Amino acid sequence: MPVSLEASRVIYQALRAERVGLISALPETWLVHLIRMAEEDPEMILVRLAKEEEGVGISAGAHFAGTRSAMLMQNHGFLAAINGIVSGAQLYRIPLLMLISDRGTFGERDPWQTEGGAVTEAVLTALRIPIMRLDDPSRVAHRVKQALTLAYASNKPVALLLTRDLMWEEA
Repeated sequence: MPVSLEASRVIYQALRAERVGLISALPETWLVHLIRMAEEDPEMILVRLAKEEEGVGISAGAHFAGTRSAMLMQNHGFLAAINGIVSGAQLYRIPLLMLISDRGTFGERDPWQTEGGAVTEAVLTALRIPIMRLDDPSRVAHRVKQALTLAYASNKPVALLLTRDLMWEEA
């Protein structure tokens, strides 16, 4: 599988270092290793979702219970979760860390990913959700820390885009 196990490990370790104790996700190619790591970690709660919007409610509940959380999704999943993000996390000022696999950009081979990839960043910007790219393993831990700091200081959603340069290993 050309998804980077090492980059996934770096991301997962950064989340654990920042005391993230709950991850919600749907299966997605770029997220497969992260989901497996969460599943195998006895100190992590993994919530498998039927649709991404459910993750907003799961993260809200985790926040009220005093647990830091992260939502893992691809960009089409982010687009499907907008109602929950706007009418839940933004309206009620709930910190929300979203790790979004940035599919459909330069180098994308799957045509069904291209439309969502073309609008993800513009929609995040339109919703006033701060965006940071994870593209270099050496900077992942620092950027995850920055994102969580902002999410909790502002009580708002933030997005980390998992780029092809970070997540994909050419065969």
